[in-house]
Formats: sequence, C-alpha cells, structure tokens
Amino acid sequence: MTTKTNESKSSDPEAGSVTQTSYSTWGLVAGTSLISTGLAAYEIVPASVTPLIRDSLHIGPTSAGFLVGIMFGTAVIASLPVGAVLDRTDSRNAMTISVLTLIVAGTWGWIAGQRGDYQSVIASRALGGIAYVVVWNAGIDIVSRAATSENRATAVGIFTASGPIGFALGQGTGPLIAHRFGWPVIFLAFTGVAVVGLVVFWPASRGLGARRGDAPSVQELGAVLRNRRIWSVGLLGFLAYSLYLFVNSWGASYLTTELELSLAVSGFSVAVFPAIGVVSRISSGLLSDRVFGGRRQPIVLGSFAVAAPLVLVFTRFQSLPLLVALLVLIGFAVQLTLGLSFTYVREVVDSRVAATAVAFQTSVGLTGAFLAPIAGGIVVDVSGFDTAFLLAGLLAICGIAVAWRAPEPGYS
Repeated sequence: MTTKTNESKSSDPEAGSVTQTSYSTWGLVAGTSLISTGLAAYEIVPASVTPLIRDSLHIGPTSAGFLVGIMFGTAVIASLPVGAVLDRTDSRNAMTISVLTLIVAGTWGWIAGQRGDYQSVIASRALGGIAYVVVWNAGIDIVSRAATSENRATAVGIFTASGPIGFALGQGTGPLIAHRFGWPVIFLAFTGVAVVGLVVFWPASRGLGARRGDAPSVQELGAVLRNRRIWSVGLLGFLAYSLYLFVNSWGASYLTTELELSLAVSGFSVAVFPAIGVVSRISSGLLSDRVFGGRRQPIVLGSFAVAAPLVLVFTRFQSLPLLVALLVLIGFAVQLTLGLSFTYVREVVDSRVAATAVAFQTSVGLTGAFLAPIAGGIVVDVSGFDTAFLLAGLLAICGIAVAWRAPEPGYS
C-alpha cells in the first residue's frame, strides 16, 4: 500500500495507472473496510440471538443455522459469476449497488421478522448474500490494485480484517439490540455502517474501478477452474471457513446451554473469536511479506497446526476465562489463513483473471461457511456439542495435511 505523504505511483502493472495519494489510498481501504464491516455484522448477527429467534419462529437448530448459512450458500452460487463480471466491468459501481441492495435486504428481513415469516426472512438473507459476495470480491480487487506487489498481502489483510470486526460487532451488540428493540431489528441495524463506508469509499476510489485492456477470454476464465494450485488454496479456504463459521455459529449456544450463561455474556465472550482476526488477518500479510520474504505456505501450515489441538480440547473445560482464552487463540490461528488466502490465490493465476480467482476462492471457502452452521446444528441436535467440536478438530487436522503440500507461488 502506498504510504508516502506525497503523491506516488505504483510500478506494478496490476495496480493500474492511476496516481494515488496517501490520503486517497487510506480512504479507499477505510471505505471498503467499513462497507464490508456492515455486511459482516449483518451476516453473523442471527447467531448471537439464536435462542430468541428459535422461540419466536418455532424452529429447530438446523433451521436456525440456516439463517446464517443461507448467506454463504447464496455467495457460493453467485461468487464465480460475480468474479467473471468484475473482470469485465467497474468494481466501483458494483460496490455502490451492493450497499443499496443491503438496505433493501435489511428492511425486508426486519419486516418479515416482525411478521414471523421464516421463509421471507430466509429470502431476504439470500439477497443480502448477493450483496456480500459482490462487496467481498470487488473490495479485494480494488484494494489489490491500489497496492504494490511488495505489500499487497498486507493491504488485502487489512481489508479482510473487516470480516472479524463485523462479526465481533454483530456477536457483541446483537443481544443488546434485540433486547432493546426486538430481534427483527438486527437485520436493519448495521446498514448504516455500510452507508458511511460508501461515503468514504466513493471519492477515494475515483479512477480505480474500471477495467483496463481487453477482457479475459472464456478460455482464460476456464483455465482458472483447471488450475491445481487454485484448488489447493481453495481447499485451505474451505477448511478454514468451516472452522470459523462453526465456532461463530455455535460457540454462544454452547456457552448458554452447557455453562448456563446469559445470552449477553455468551455473545460478548464469543465475540473475541472473530475480533482477534483484526490482529490475525493483518498479521498474516505482515508476517508473510516481511518475515517470510513473501512466502505463503508457512503461514497457512502454522494456522492449522495451532488451531487443531485447541479445537479438540475446547469442550473439556468449564472455566469461562479459560474458554475465552481458547477462543482468542483459535480465532487468531484460523484467521491467519483467512487473511492470507485471497492474496495467495491471486498469485497462482494471470492478473487478467485475478478477480475470477478471488471469486473462486470466495466460492469454495464460503461453501465451508455455508455448510458448517447447518452441519453443526445437525450434529449438536443428534450427538451434542462434544461430538461437534471433535469433528471440527478433525477438519483442522485435515488442514494441516493440505497446508503441508500447499504451493509456494513465489518459489516453486
């Protein structure tokens, strides 16, 4: 990222030809991050008040998990088409349309929740999922082009930190908002954050959204799907997102059910899990760029190696301070992969199809995010929390195996 006080211009061809000042570059990152933060909070907030929603709508744990999972399921389906479009159109305009879509989705969900209409709530969340995937892919694309090759991982890591900030915001404030205004308001509460982000983003991103040069051919786009390195990095994202969403979706319910804590205490306790990602996701880029000289594989290997044993022993403890400490450590470890993978995947393809590669990573990763809350609900319902966390730990062990064989684009 450009950090000089005077005007500077990146020599990286992927960064485009637009001169960026330090102010506009930081404004770009801040604006995209705020938009993404609002969407992330909207995305996770039902998990913080799951018992209230279940009682109000008379639904089971699997249906409740679908309230979070549907956004990821929609994103899985929409991500690749969105990436292909972004490689051929203006990312800046796409961000604007997405914020407007979030406002519509949030209002729709609020009204449907007041009416007790579960199907309409799900439909509104699906619409929000489309807005989310456009913002995520377009945000990574436009931030990457504002940075240089030497610090792109750091810049993208800062943007991806908006995810855990939004998750912590949703987990921590969701119960308070639901208690004060009623749980349906949670769907509308975070749209203002995205609107503020758009106000910051729009002037700072001037000239950066449009495509330059010829659009990639269908053959070039198809080659992304045949790239083994792409699939390797995608699998790492799948496993990391599965762990991330499982804990985010069912951690608060575990504390409420097994330790008999209040919703507010459980929500604030679990909020540390995504919140530590602010440090973790930025650290992933800094460690890779500065400590490991641009190498990516050591970061993802360490990520799963630390997370696996901690997830396996999580339900063996009853002390709340110890469980919060475990949540911090697991959250930090898992999100090292989440912070780095979107830079990682761009480096194994030609820059002309970089947005499609990011969209592929989003699609594969969010498949895990879609399945984890729902599968977690089924396992919890049938076998309990101990079995659910055991299976999550086994996923982390699979992550160690995949990371051990992961490609190193800068050195292979």
